[in-house]
Amino acid sequence: MSVTKSSNPLIRDPDTLANALGLSFDDNDLLVQALRHRSSGRLNNERLEFLGDSILNLAVSDYLYRHKPEASEGALSRLRASVVREESLARVAREIGLGDYLVMGSGELKSGGHRRDSILADALEAMIGALYLDQGFAPAHAWVQSLFGTALESLPDAQSLKDAKTQLQEYLQRDRLPLPEYEVMEQSGQAHRQTFEVACRVRCQGVPYETSASGSSRRRAEQSAARRMLETLRDTLGESPGKGK
Repeated sequence: MSVTKSSNPLIRDPDTLANALGLSFDDNDLLVQALRHRSSGRLNNERLEFLGDSILNLAVSDYLYRHKPEASEGALSRLRASVVREESLARVAREIGLGDYLVMGSGELKSGGHRRDSILADALEAMIGALYLDQGFAPAHAWVQSLFGTALESLPDAQSLKDAKTQLQEYLQRDRLPLPEYEVMEQSGQAHRQTFEVACRVRCQGVPYETSASGSSRRRAEQSAARRMLETLRDTLGESPGKGK
């Protein structure tokens, strides 16, 4: 099925993007479809995004497996998540100017959809999916590694990527101390825009500690409270909570 290009003169020609990226599509309709947001009509990039997400994860997993032979499965998962998260994809999409080529409905366009992280990330995944269908896995794999080369070569320490609740739990378990308790102290706001106030409580050496934090979800509030607790305990007790400084 042929895909009609945008008649909007503000949208740049997708062939210009392909040429700038050094890509060549035998089926140009795949490229055009990859750049069409779901708000533009029935034939859009959602299915290509689904495919591209898998290709992206496999390409990054392949790199990590080969270049991080000492890393455990958990560490590999955290490292991969740090590379393929929405913010990282959106940053890469901006670097290649992808937003200038996206076709979307007038409402989405007026609201600045071409600058939104989620839309840019989805479109980049759709581009990867389109290239895979057109050229096969090897070119798609190579393009992913060229796009994310800098991120892959400057990966953080896997331990630092653990979420705050996990780090706090491991800190306490090191000396077999009781695990932290979390309690929602307050929940306010309308259903679509709520704020949660959460307390985190820990007992070390017979001394009770408590921190609190707020967030747009219970999970985010708990993570923030755990991060504050971890900072408090390390400042007070050092790296050995059972013995103290």
